[in-house]
Amino acid sequence: MILAALLIGAVSFAQPGMSEGIAWSTSVQEKGDGVYTVLFTGKVPSGHYTYTLKDEYSATAINDLDVKGGELVGEVYETGTPTTEADGSLHYYGTIELAQDVKAEEGATVSGSIFSNICTDITCSAQYWDFEVSVGNSSEVAAEKEATKKGKSLWGLIIEAILWGFAMLLTPCVFPMVPMTVSFFMKGSGSVAAGRFKAAMYGLFIILLYTVPISVIIILTRLIGGDAVTADIFNWLSTHWLPNIIFFVIFMIFAASFFGAFEIKMPQSLVNKSDQGADKKGLAGVFFMALTLVLVSFSCTGPIVGTVLIESTQGKFWAPMVTMLAFSGAFALPFTILALFPSLLTKFKRSGGSWLNSVKVVLGFIEVALGLKFLSVADQTYHWGILDREVYLAIWIVVFTLLGLYLLGKIRFESDEPVEHLTVPRLTLSIAVFAFVVYLIPGMWGAPLSKLSGYLPPLTSQDFVLGQNSVNVQTGENTKVAGSFGEKYDLHLPLGLEGYFTIEEGLAAAKEAGKPVFVDITGHGCVNCREMESRVWSDPRVLDMLKNDFVIVALYTDDKTRLAEEDQVVDAHTGKVYKDLGRANSYIARTNWNVNAQPNYILLSPEGEMLAPVRGYDLDVNGFIEFLKSGLK
Repeated sequence: MILAALLIGAVSFAQPGMSEGIAWSTSVQEKGDGVYTVLFTGKVPSGHYTYTLKDEYSATAINDLDVKGGELVGEVYETGTPTTEADGSLHYYGTIELAQDVKAEEGATVSGSIFSNICTDITCSAQYWDFEVSVGNSSEVAAEKEATKKGKSLWGLIIEAILWGFAMLLTPCVFPMVPMTVSFFMKGSGSVAAGRFKAAMYGLFIILLYTVPISVIIILTRLIGGDAVTADIFNWLSTHWLPNIIFFVIFMIFAASFFGAFEIKMPQSLVNKSDQGADKKGLAGVFFMALTLVLVSFSCTGPIVGTVLIESTQGKFWAPMVTMLAFSGAFALPFTILALFPSLLTKFKRSGGSWLNSVKVVLGFIEVALGLKFLSVADQTYHWGILDREVYLAIWIVVFTLLGLYLLGKIRFESDEPVEHLTVPRLTLSIAVFAFVVYLIPGMWGAPLSKLSGYLPPLTSQDFVLGQNSVNVQTGENTKVAGSFGEKYDLHLPLGLEGYFTIEEGLAAAKEAGKPVFVDITGHGCVNCREMESRVWSDPRVLDMLKNDFVIVALYTDDKTRLAEEDQVVDAHTGKVYKDLGRANSYIARTNWNVNAQPNYILLSPEGEMLAPVRGYDLDVNGFIEFLKSGLK
């Protein structure tokens, strides 16, 4: 109820502050001899500008142009005169007008989509507008339509944020926190009321840890005028070795505690005061758990947070904060419920609490398996090579085999009671666990295991794949162009794709081959990137287009490799030097395409012009194919 009230109040307060897009309208003029000119007029909001058709990076474009009942005459052209800036760039303020000549019969229609960027001196926002115009009638003006390219309504953003919040529970970097939450609150409190209070505070802390920092960041961004520092902070949390090693150690400590090695508990001095302020004494621990959840989950929630931050730099002030409130509220709800019910389980303890101990042991095995993800992220981003895919799988196979044997009562810990009779739940779980082990085993010889792509290291890290042909196709043995930047820094593409790892090399190759460029904003530790590669890129139709129709450029934004001096990137405005690969690529992505999250995909012409709106994480294969086709027209 409180959350709903906050959302309603924020919506009503925020609505007037939402920024506008370019308002496009169409009209038709008759030139004679069956030729008509279709005019596209865009009204640019005050304080903003847009680009010409020939801009080097952010050109306005009409895509998917089609005529039914006629044919195009020439190409799209501009009828107005742009403003020339001090640096020589050309911008349209106030109004931009495009034109396309068409030879048409009576009743013909022209359809397509206009892509444009609406910009300030700080940032840009991509938008597109679909149109269908009637031409060829006898009147001087055959048809006139007007529509405004509007973003999603605030309520639409809230609903989408809520759905994303619930969906995050199933992601590889969030799901490991489920057993930790259950075990932490399983100890319960002195009373049911105290347990409920702590569970509620757990949810509130999660919401505040997401919403308050983001709100502060948005305010500071508005005051300072940039989000580069913000992007760097988030990138550090999700990819640097220090936080990832800390998370890994925390998971292993919890696992050891679940196995009975020791008990994690409050200091005795605090325990002795349990009768005094029982409802408050555990709030520090509850806050720590909430903070751990937020930090650990950022590898998966980062794209959502990044999108919100981008919204904040596009003139929207209240909308990002309201959206983050909705997202964090939905994200916190499942964990609040998990925190609530374990605190109530204490009422149902049986003799010796053996069944609860079994639950803890099972959670311990799961913690060991899932905690490896954080060590893997550090291993991949720093190229340590200590946790390759086959090593990772071998550990998982052993861990889950031991879990299956534990469920069958074949192994037990000191605190366990003998399993005299195998219950149906234990049998069911053991069957599921051993089936999972059987599924894992082929991965030791190179099976893709696409359902686990977000959890496992990439296949490019595997030393052995059954069959020589499989090595070339799957592991990326030949994914580096000889003499290229990728060969210099040992970078690879998945699925045997060959490509480049700098924009300069990609554009040069594209001009030589006469192909568009497919830019992959990715990361070694990016869970969603691996899912896209395994579940979308691997589709034969997608893979064929990527191999044959595009020049691929992969920009790893989390790679910690130190660049040679000649490869370092300098900020043109501040003079700041980016000395490692990930920070340099992150700067390039922010500066050129206004993105600071992975994955994101950009289609460029050989001249570097954007051919379609940026596409992010989306497992719709057909939609991705249409996205690729838009760059080939």
